[in-house]
Amino acid sequence: MKVSSVPRPVSALRAALRSDAGGGLVLMASAALALLIANSPLASAYFGLLAAHLGPLSVLHWVNDGLMAVFFLLVGLEIKREVLDGRLRTWPDRILPGVAALGGMLAPALIYVFVNRASPETLRGWAIPTATDIAFALGVLALLGPRVPVSLKVFLTALAILDDLGAVLIIAAFYTASLSLPMLVGAVITVAVLVALNRAGVSRLTPYLLLGAVLWVLVLGSGIHATIAGVVLALTIPLRTSPAKPDDPASPLHKLEHALQPWSSFVVLPIFGFANAGVALGGMSAAMLLEPVTLGVGLGLFLGKQIGVFGMIAVAVKLGLAPRPAHAGWWQLYGLSLLCGVGFTMSLFIGLLAFADTPALETETKIGVLLGSVSCMVAGALVLLFAPRPGSTARS
Repeated sequence: MKVSSVPRPVSALRAALRSDAGGGLVLMASAALALLIANSPLASAYFGLLAAHLGPLSVLHWVNDGLMAVFFLLVGLEIKREVLDGRLRTWPDRILPGVAALGGMLAPALIYVFVNRASPETLRGWAIPTATDIAFALGVLALLGPRVPVSLKVFLTALAILDDLGAVLIIAAFYTASLSLPMLVGAVITVAVLVALNRAGVSRLTPYLLLGAVLWVLVLGSGIHATIAGVVLALTIPLRTSPAKPDDPASPLHKLEHALQPWSSFVVLPIFGFANAGVALGGMSAAMLLEPVTLGVGLGLFLGKQIGVFGMIAVAVKLGLAPRPAHAGWWQLYGLSLLCGVGFTMSLFIGLLAFADTPALETETKIGVLLGSVSCMVAGALVLLFAPRPGSTARS
């Protein structure tokens, strides 16, 4: 009996890799447009629009608390898929991206803390430079085309997913306001119902999404940042796998991930970038670049990421804990470590949480994130552009 050769479906994450991370390029364009408008005669209209209220929240809050919940939902779906049925499925698969992500979070945080050690008010921003923006980084790799081996793009994706997981845990643990017990209890009950739906084998997405909307409202009112609701909802979406269908296209998680991916890449993240990257540079002085927050964020991203990521990769490989990605040389791994310092989306997001009530520090954060991210983007691209490429027989 002839077996039909039906192509194995791919996850939205892998599809994004194959499409050369076009969303990252759109995000770059939206950030550049925001900077241009914020320093043009349209600046007052731009900032006025973001401050305008729609119901209980301003436009900016709807973007950061509402739209970004969609992004975090997709992040949660990708984490669950890759851990249960993807490139992070086994412990050997997790070792190298795991230690690299850990180093890439610890070193930038330590540099930020060192720079801000004499300023207790600004120490709260220690987590800002710990994040990596996967869309931006993959966008840079897309521009370099075949000069970067596919294994390096896959490794960067795995590293960034673990980095996102760390960022989610940091947001939940360290950037939570005073808690509302009734709202928190309501959120816990809602999660319990979502888990029960999963255990009962309910595969229709509608009940999960309706309860997810309720969960978002409850988490928003509880004091925990509302975007965490997206991650929690993702973890309850069923993922059906079997040896015969390791990536079942009918799986609810698979369907939701594919439905959300283009919206997240081409709508949510560009809107977030446009709403948050606008910094008026007219009053900026050289002294502002030396402010503890600006300096700590910028150096944390540029120095901390390359030291932490590349250092941990080198240690893990030299100790024999994990091999290098196939066909990737040390210079290419160093270039990738630099790209990990492009922290744009998540760094800005954490900065807004850290200094929500201090506009001046928010501005310093944005300048530090933009300078650090652009420096890492340019340096990483140059290293990867001129890095010698090992042949197909290079040690992997």
